[in-house]
Amino acid sequence: MTTTEMPVPPEPPVAPHGDTLVAEAPNLWAPPPAAPDRPAVLVEEAPALRTAGQALGIVGALLLCFVVQFTLVGALKHERDQSQAHTDFRVHLANATAPVSALTEDGRLIESGTPVAILEIPRLGVREVVGEGTSSSALASGPGHLRSTVMPGQAGTAVILGRRAGYGGPFAQVNKVVPGDEIRVTTGQGEHRYQVQGVRRAGAPQRHVPAAGKGALTLVTADGPYFMPTDVLWVDAKLTTEVMPTSGALPSFAVPDNERVMASDLTALVPVAVWALVLVAAAFAVVYLKQRVGRWQAWVVGVPVLGTLGLTLADHAAALLPNLI
Repeated sequence: MTTTEMPVPPEPPVAPHGDTLVAEAPNLWAPPPAAPDRPAVLVEEAPALRTAGQALGIVGALLLCFVVQFTLVGALKHERDQSQAHTDFRVHLANATAPVSALTEDGRLIESGTPVAILEIPRLGVREVVGEGTSSSALASGPGHLRSTVMPGQAGTAVILGRRAGYGGPFAQVNKVVPGDEIRVTTGQGEHRYQVQGVRRAGAPQRHVPAAGKGALTLVTADGPYFMPTDVLWVDAKLTTEVMPTSGALPSFAVPDNERVMASDLTALVPVAVWALVLVAAAFAVVYLKQRVGRWQAWVVGVPVLGTLGLTLADHAAALLPNLI
């Protein structure tokens, strides 16, 4: 009887040194193959986008400094300057040396910002020291007397300019006075009282033109939205107390261009350029510090330094805006 032979399984392969080789099972837990590299164009765009973002951040920081300076810090500066001017003017009144003319005794212009009067509007709760001169820089400290007009209390029309929004906005509410309201002005010649005749805007005729030997007062500020004025607003009032001797005023052509109504102070261009260069140099120094020392150290040093320089630059740049804003 023939026996059927069973197939013999193949022997496992033998390694060169006699070890048996075992076939490895596929690894089901192996990580997926790595994603292909990103296109080179995306890598090249990243630095440009980062630079643009940093530039926008710097511009935004400068605009923020400008807004903070013009509103919050400017209001504090206005209060500080007013306090100092009030003290100085009281001393001049006590010593009978308060100016009563646009010129000094030797014929020179009174220095811009010199206290010449105290203006009070009871209805609005306004009490401000008035300085001589109406440039944008001078009006940052408070209302200013227009040099081409007589001093308050004298025969003729005295004109006082004041800001509506920035640096404390002392004339922010003058449009709310009504005919019959009282305005008081104290100068080196005493206290003078005026009666409001009305508020007028562009195109309206002056309500009160003083006759010869009579006195009047006009308050001037911006009209329209607070930080985007559209025109000029006037408040006219007539003098109801005794007229004081007139010491004279500058002719209109002698008034500097930067002291006219809604004028900008172009003399601020030089300090703006200088402080801008200082700010750029400081920014480069902070970047260098970041590369050499570290990010946090650069932040600790850079934020107060760049913030201070930014506010200083904004203060000078604000003088380039119309003086009644």
